[in-house]
Amino acid sequence: MENIIAENVKKILNTQAVCVKTRLLGGMSNYTYVVAAAGALYTFRLPGEYAEYFVDRNLEKANIALMEQLGITNKTVYLNVNDGKKLAHYVEGHPLSTFQSADYPYHLVAEILKVIHNSELRSKEDYLPFTRLSRYEGYIKDLGYVHPDAYLTLRQRLFAYRPYLESQPKTLTHGDSQPSNFVYNNEQLVVVDFEFCGNNDPLYDIACFANKEYQEGLNLLYAYFEKPTIDEQKRFHLWRAFQCMQWYNVAVFKDLKGMSKTLKIDFNRVAAHYLDLIKFYLEKTTLLAEK
Repeated sequence: MENIIAENVKKILNTQAVCVKTRLLGGMSNYTYVVAAAGALYTFRLPGEYAEYFVDRNLEKANIALMEQLGITNKTVYLNVNDGKKLAHYVEGHPLSTFQSADYPYHLVAEILKVIHNSELRSKEDYLPFTRLSRYEGYIKDLGYVHPDAYLTLRQRLFAYRPYLESQPKTLTHGDSQPSNFVYNNEQLVVVDFEFCGNNDPLYDIACFANKEYQEGLNLLYAYFEKPTIDEQKRFHLWRAFQCMQWYNVAVFKDLKGMSKTLKIDFNRVAAHYLDLIKFYLEKTTLLAEK
């Protein structure tokens, strides 16, 4: 793998002085390496198998340009819209997911998200969550998968809120603002990875931050709003339920494609966990509705 990375970077930068330093861990979809080349450090991303099912690279390239305007991310040097290979300037620091939750700079995460949400910039496309979910469901149906009754029951409960969620005003959103996509050096914070950007309810981004732990998402919710309303709390839980449903389908897809074996990750178990989380977040929503 390192030889492949080195050869790619040599071609992109037109230099032979390339040294692959280390692989950055944290993602299940891509392979990202730190490389030294021509006296500078870069990160090189090689997309994982079947990434093309979920990411529009032309849109990603356009959204990166928007985020660079906001001064909240590193500079992308190269992005091939055909195969997704990307070279960007290296950011000193570590993903928040490698820190203890108590050490997260929640106020800085909130500030970055507010810069995105409060900007006048807009993506060329809306995220269209429910349309996207139907597409993901279609992928695994085409592979012969039949969604279990437990999933269909939860789906029906969540879709009852679809008009409410789709009626929310839309802003530019990151779309995958989980802790692993924030890089921190104990002083400065930047956000990376714009594969799922689009215009959406800004609460979607706050819900994404609960990807690792529910409490981390709640902490960000209170850092962002200080005193979130019942409506804001409700949307946070509903969007998190939606995200778990979305990634349930992705996990099943990866298992059906044989990636549990190749990546040594039990995606069936991952899917089952997401199913439990969907129920958890919908029950939280019900409790909020009773207040």
